[in-house]
Amino acid sequence: MPAQDLILIGILLLALVTVESGGYFLTRVVRGHVPANRLQTSFFRAGHAHAAVLLVLSIAILGVIDHSALDGFWLWFARVGVPIAAILMPAGFFLSVIGKDPQRPNRLIMLLWAGAIVLTASLITAGVGLIAGGVAAL
Repeated sequence: MPAQDLILIGILLLALVTVESGGYFLTRVVRGHVPANRLQTSFFRAGHAHAAVLLVLSIAILGVIDHSALDGFWLWFARVGVPIAAILMPAGFFLSVIGKDPQRPNRLIMLLWAGAIVLTASLITAGVGLIAGGVAAL
């Protein structure tokens, strides 16, 4: 495994600690210790879940992506696309409902959709690259 992947995995593991502390915040919201309306509570839950799942998925992809048939930009994108989505999507959930009693998400919801596009493109890239690498190895 390349050194840059090991460094990125270390960063992702440390980022999971921030997700853990976000889980503590979420328990305070759910118990009523932090004021939040239903929209905020739902978006906080979704942001927290997306962050955790996408960070773990990022680590899994880094564990196998060197077996793909990708190189150059496409290999780089397969490596960093999901971690980028792990920043954008939760940010969209959290930042779009900031404020006192918002009734709908603000314009920062676009971060969620930008992250979804990056996630989809990087998963397709990694998936196709791994299939091609597997076929080439037959």
